[in-house]
Amino acid sequence: MAVACTPDCAQQEDKITELQSALEIEQNKKPIPEKITFSSLDELPITANLYHVSDSAPVMVLCHQARWNKIEYVESAKTFMEMGFNCLAIDQRSGGPLLEFQNETTLAAQEDSLPIDFLDAEQDIIAAVNYASNKYNQPVILVGSSYSSTLVLWVASENDNVKAVISFSPGNYFVEQKGDLSLRLQNLKKPMLVTSSKEEAQDVAVLISKMELTELQSQFEPEGTGYHGARGLWKTNEGNEEYWSSVTEFLNKIKNL
Repeated sequence: MAVACTPDCAQQEDKITELQSALEIEQNKKPIPEKITFSSLDELPITANLYHVSDSAPVMVLCHQARWNKIEYVESAKTFMEMGFNCLAIDQRSGGPLLEFQNETTLAAQEDSLPIDFLDAEQDIIAAVNYASNKYNQPVILVGSSYSSTLVLWVASENDNVKAVISFSPGNYFVEQKGDLSLRLQNLKKPMLVTSSKEEAQDVAVLISKMELTELQSQFEPEGTGYHGARGLWKTNEGNEEYWSSVTEFLNKIKNL
């Protein structure tokens, strides 16, 4: 059974218009990412875009929101590259087409009659973390958007190949299947940045309320209305600067950890 996401997950048309504007700017820019595939935990092929800086640069794994795919990060990944980070933007099996781009992992899962609910994508995220960590011989910075923002917090709490986590619009979406995320986060000591739209900020604060936050763990609440998920970073969206300021400050703190 699919798990209900926030109401914003269903409001796709405005988001697609925003991303179309970003794509018109970005599609003709270099560098072009390398499309790669690797296996999920159940051997399903995962398709991803690899934005490579160097073998020694820190690495980020970028996970998209509901009904979407790796193109959510087509602009942001290139900015992260300019900041000195390798990026692996993945297609999770719980996703779909966006603009003219297909979610190739979803299509492969459907062809193999595999389930594609939100929680089914957790194994894809784990596999991507392990792949990137092995490729670059270092733990990764794990980034999630909407439903995947919750999954990355679960994965970060369990996987030693994650050194830090950035979560855009997390929620306690999987209580019935996985338990109370707020209880699990009590023991998370890894660097963490959580953020959201202003409307969602109070729910995010409740989610992390049982944590004793360290100097490398924080919540960012936008001054403006903000955005659900990682589209707060899109340069075509008003107010993206404050999201980038928060994320950049966090990454500068942890880049050499």
